[in-house]
Amino acid sequence: MKRRIVVTGIGVVTPIGNTVEEFWSAIKNNVVGISPITKFDTSEYKVKLAAEVKNFSPKDHMDFKASKRMGGFSQYAVAAAKEAFKDAGIDMTKEDPYRVGTVVGSGIGSLQTIEKEYSTILNRGPSKVNPLMVPLMISNMAAGNVAIQLGLKGKCTSVTTACATGTHSIGDAYRAIQCSDADVMVAGGCESSICPTAVAGFTSLTALTEETDPLRASIPFDKDRSGFVIGEGAGIVVLEELSHATKRGAHIYAEVVGYGATCDAYHITSPMEDGSGAAKAMELALKEGEINPSDVDYINAHGTSTHHNDLFETRAIKKVFKEAAENVVVNSTKSMIGHLLGAAGAVEFVTCIKSMEEGYIHQTVGTKNLDAECNLNYAIEEPIEKQIEYALSNSLGFGGHNATLLLKKYHR
Repeated sequence: MKRRIVVTGIGVVTPIGNTVEEFWSAIKNNVVGISPITKFDTSEYKVKLAAEVKNFSPKDHMDFKASKRMGGFSQYAVAAAKEAFKDAGIDMTKEDPYRVGTVVGSGIGSLQTIEKEYSTILNRGPSKVNPLMVPLMISNMAAGNVAIQLGLKGKCTSVTTACATGTHSIGDAYRAIQCSDADVMVAGGCESSICPTAVAGFTSLTALTEETDPLRASIPFDKDRSGFVIGEGAGIVVLEELSHATKRGAHIYAEVVGYGATCDAYHITSPMEDGSGAAKAMELALKEGEINPSDVDYINAHGTSTHHNDLFETRAIKKVFKEAAENVVVNSTKSMIGHLLGAAGAVEFVTCIKSMEEGYIHQTVGTKNLDAECNLNYAIEEPIEKQIEYALSNSLGFGGHNATLLLKKYHR
């Protein structure tokens, strides 16, 4: 018998809210968190818009000294982790700290630190580089800082699989509990790379939209979609072995019952054109959950608003669901928060949890005119109220990474 794993805590930092309550309220009000970039001067850049986190103050979540030793991505991760941990109600004085672990990833780490310190080398010389450059920069420090802040001494790892990072992190944490490496895991993803280097790089790759209307910038599955909107934030969840959670009387949001991970082994940026890699990840999650495609009520799609992703992900869903694809509701949270890169899958996982809890599937905001081949039910005209027994969350990342998590409504 496999150990059963449930979600007992959730936390986020997003472009539309820095707590779950703020985020979910904004989701239900169709708030779009995309606006002109304020983090640097974009006068020489084709791309003008991003989904920036707003009104975030590190001192609200950690002491000043600790915050100065963290890059922005780590600060977001710590803030979201503390919210999730508090939500879960875990008292570490009553836990074996070596049975509580961490899997938190970032797709990039701190490009801002690299930019700043390379400028220092050029202008002032190598001896003037910040002694904390490396720990500020490297992506595994999000996991390390979360563990330090919460006192978690169990398994602590960091996943870096581009835009699939958050989903893989939660999936790996799920596996860690499943095979008895831990009883509790804090897991998710984070990102903060809205900076000249990232925007220039993604623009040269023709991945970002050059649209200047925030309401028409991130429009997944729309025939006029022209690229993703770079975003930032963090999503963290607390996963827990079922009996451990019930013994301490924890509130249980949902049960994780399946995880699929595959690689396209095809192209560094484009998914497989027939969607077969993403389809296999969904199939593996469904197989582990021992359900049929027709049992799934809702899919939170990767839905980046790029031509290739949306078309090929739609093909993947059709490949798996066949005639049942007509009945499943699909949406993209990126329509409101942009693409949070390494944090995307984790925030979207939280969205699935809240959707399941309230029976509310948000609208894919801004999408109006569907691509001819993108012809599923993407909730483009209005939100959908529907009881959700099973939900899938998909993430696809540069490098061919595919990840799918299957959530089930918890029944005692």
